[in-house]
Amino acid sequence: MAIRGISRDLLSMLFELGREHHPDEFVAALREQNGVIRDLDLVPGTIVGEESASFSINMLPLDVRKIGSAHSHPNGVLSPSTADLRFFPTMGRYHIIVGYPYGQRDWRCYRADGSPVQLEVIG
Repeated sequence: MAIRGISRDLLSMLFELGREHHPDEFVAALREQNGVIRDLDLVPGTIVGEESASFSINMLPLDVRKIGSAHSHPNGVLSPSTADLRFFPTMGRYHIIVGYPYGQRDWRCYRADGSPVQLEVIG
């Protein structure tokens, strides 16, 4: 299914998670409903730090359709790192990075290959 956007509520939640975890990163698995990214799963056993966050894909609930991931960049850089580009293909097609200071313009979405993609904010 093609993704046409992300819910405004979820995007606000991602900014809040970024602020709550700052100066550490957070990482989450994204879920979609009817072509809109609407929810996330915080994965048990996630390891966080100032320069990275990671989890074992085996810890994801079995029913999660891996549409993609979301994570923060506390340094404010919204481009994917080399580690991000290795991780993206393991987690689906769409990957959102939110960055400091976690305002409405402090996010980008990328495909699994690292190319940018525009998502409409819905709702």
